[in-house]
Amino acid sequence: MKRFFFAILLLAALPLFAVDARAAAIEGSLSCNESAHDFISGLIAQNLIDPKPMRVESNSINAFWPAHGQRMTAYGFSVFAVVGFQKDDPLFKTGDGTPIAPSAYGAVVVGTQAKVQAALTAVGNNAIVHHAGPLLTAIFCQQD
Repeated sequence: MKRFFFAILLLAALPLFAVDARAAAIEGSLSCNESAHDFISGLIAQNLIDPKPMRVESNSINAFWPAHGQRMTAYGFSVFAVVGFQKDDPLFKTGDGTPIAPSAYGAVVVGTQAKVQAALTAVGNNAIVHHAGPLLTAIFCQQD
């Protein structure tokens, strides 16, 4: 019975790991050469993310879901959510704590920290790679 349950769970989670050929690749924007405003507003303009954040952390990081029916990839990994914040920008809500930086943005992808770090290292990207949860890793650009 446990094997059957595990197989069903694995099949249900499979879409999270599959990279769709029609998915929008956003790694060009994760080179840390633009502002959080430009990154997030570009994804909104392309209808890739919902314009309202699903969550605002105390450090003011705003988390955005992919728009309904949209799929994104970054360095070959499926994007789970997109994050960002820019000080004094009406596009972002402010949390109740100290903002993480004047401008910060990134993507949370489905993949281990080691694999994501290896993919970024292979292309020479020095973005911050941070463990975000079981099989979730954040690729993060921060500008002071």
